[in-house]
Parts: sequence; structure tokens; C-alpha cells
Amino acid sequence: SVLCEAQVSVVIFSSSGKMSEYCSPSTSLPNILERYQHNSGKKLWDAKHESLHAEIDRIKKENDNMQIELRHLKGQDLNSLNPKELMPIEDALQNGLTGVRDKQMDFLKMLKKNERLLEEENKRLTYILHHQHLAMDGGVREMEMGYHQKEREFAAQMPMAFRVQPIQPNLQENK
Repeated sequence: SVLCEAQVSVVIFSSSGKMSEYCSPSTSLPNILERYQHNSGKKLWDAKHESLHAEIDRIKKENDNMQIELRHLKGQDLNSLNPKELMPIEDALQNGLTGVRDKQMDFLKMLKKNERLLEEENKRLTYILHHQHLAMDGGVREMEMGYHQKEREFAAQMPMAFRVQPIQPNLQENK
């Protein structure tokens, strides 16, 4: 390269896939490739690759812009913005806040509905429990009344009444 004043470029790919390149100090790899393509008539880059390269650049710019917008929405780097640029951010934040409040209201409505349903279920179960207690109390009364009824029937069948008096003086009542 130095002795002949030639422009030299070498591209080396290792077995691990790592690329290394060398170019003469007076040129660059894209310039060498362009000269090769022009002199040889072979296209190294076709239109498809160019459009993909342009698409990659466009997506990178879009990503960068989204990163900046995200930082602005987080409240970072706002000092560099003018009022016109702040207005869309304010609108976006207002829309987000409205969405959050709507979601909260929906959640509260659902909780109130569940509370109302649980209260109705509680009233229904209390009603059932109350009736079961009444039925049980009624059954006990019927049993008691039946017992006393049989006692009266038994007393009516007895022809005489006996009065038991203790024989021992210490068992008698003191009057």
C-alpha cells in the first residue's frame, strides 16, 4: 500500500463470526466497496438491501423518539421543551388520568354490587336461620306440652291422692 500507493482493504471473519477489517489510511471500507462495485459491474448492495437498511435507520430513529417521549411522560428532560411541545404531553397525561379514574369507578361499582349481593344473601340466610330456630323451639314446646298432657292424663286416672309425710321428726318442716 505504501510502496505502490495502492488502496488496500482486508476483511477477515474469524471462526467465531467476529469481523475485523483493515483499510489503507487514505480510504474507508465503504469507498473501497463502492469502487469495486463500479469497476467490476457486480452489485454488492441491491435495492432490497438498501431498503432494509433505510427501514432499520427509520426504526432506530422512531425508537429514539419514543425513548425521548417516554422520558418526557415520566417527567424527565421537560426543561428543554417549549409550551407547544408540553401541550400534547399534558393531554396524554390527562387522558391517562381519566382512564385510571374510570377504572377506579368501575372497580368501586363492582365492589358495591358485590356488597349488595352479600347483604341480600346474609338477609336470606338470617331469615332461614330464624325459621329453623322457631321450628326447633316449636318442637321443644310440643314435646313439653305432650309431656305435661300425659302427666295430667296420668293424674286423672289415679283414683286417690296420696300425701307422703316423713316419719322422722328431724325431716318434718319447722312451723
